[in-house]
Amino acid sequence: MELLNMTGMLAGYTLGIRPDGRESLVVCVKGTFLLPRNGAGPVYAEKEVPLVEADVFTGEPGLTAVRYESDYPPRKHRCDVLLNGSAYAPGGRAATKVTVSLRFGIMEKSFNVVGNRTWEQGLTSITPGDPEPFQKMPVSYDVAFGGTDTNDKDPKNHHACMDNPVGKGFHHVVKAEYVGGMPMPNTEEIGKPVSIPNGEYRPMSFGPIGRNFQSRIRLAGTYDQNWLDNHFPFLPTDFDERYYQSAPADQQVSHPVGGEEIVLVNMTPSGQTRFRLPKVDMPIEFNFRNIERVETQGVIDTVVIEPDENRFMMTWRASIPLKRNIFEVVQVIAGRMPNGWYRARETGKTFYPTLGHLVASKKRAAS
Repeated sequence: MELLNMTGMLAGYTLGIRPDGRESLVVCVKGTFLLPRNGAGPVYAEKEVPLVEADVFTGEPGLTAVRYESDYPPRKHRCDVLLNGSAYAPGGRAATKVTVSLRFGIMEKSFNVVGNRTWEQGLTSITPGDPEPFQKMPVSYDVAFGGTDTNDKDPKNHHACMDNPVGKGFHHVVKAEYVGGMPMPNTEEIGKPVSIPNGEYRPMSFGPIGRNFQSRIRLAGTYDQNWLDNHFPFLPTDFDERYYQSAPADQQVSHPVGGEEIVLVNMTPSGQTRFRLPKVDMPIEFNFRNIERVETQGVIDTVVIEPDENRFMMTWRASIPLKRNIFEVVQVIAGRMPNGWYRARETGKTFYPTLGHLVASKKRAAS
């Protein structure tokens, strides 16, 4: 199969499988833009962020936060709005707590970022220590409430915070010898500060949630003997396609069309950054071996904002069900070809974008 990419961005394709076992051809287009300043519009970045083929972590896979999830899920019914970045103290003056905020259209999410601190042994209980002042603090699920507790000698007392098994601050067995001096989380809900190691707190971050987080595990379906006997290698019947969404539920929005306003508070040194998502036409055409042509429009289903890198990325996706296999599709066009290309195809002639291309072709044929 041939993929013609006329978008000026990166494009790729893969095969997806539906719960009923039917395959689909999935095409992704990814654009990297510079973070606008002073009200200017977004412009393409010279250095593009590649399409991600496998999940990328901040450290050891499975034991640290996800930085980028694969760009190739079969479908996303909503758009994931994600942010990898840091909290900045207002005015560059060190603070022990800063409130950060992300607004995308009508979606808004805020939480507190707290300086480094540890659990301390008081007279009768374990209590939070005093936070250290900071000017810049990285924000991810690595520093949100959560983690695993394997301190006790008895494996029966080993537990994990399944809402965020890669975080820090969680302890199931609250003993001074295990907890005293251990790090506390750097993020917490507004109005619900972390005060006890074995409490129930919502992990706060703007990044992707891991596939091993409880909120996604429950959507993955049941892989038991019945599945092995009756459904393998297909997905289980209770698989929920919401599993493909990598953003927390409160960061999933309807597919944007471009023009949506984005506002970041205390996520850049300037204190507040606002810009609008660019409007980009994204036609994607599927040409079949039987001469059938299907024209679709790619939808934006992933936006990743990285203020520390002065950039943001947008991913468009389009898919089409296959009757048998990928060989029934001979060509996919991402973007818009010149009208002359279509006329040349209809008449069986070769299309040359410029006179220079024609001359070069003639020279190659003569040599």
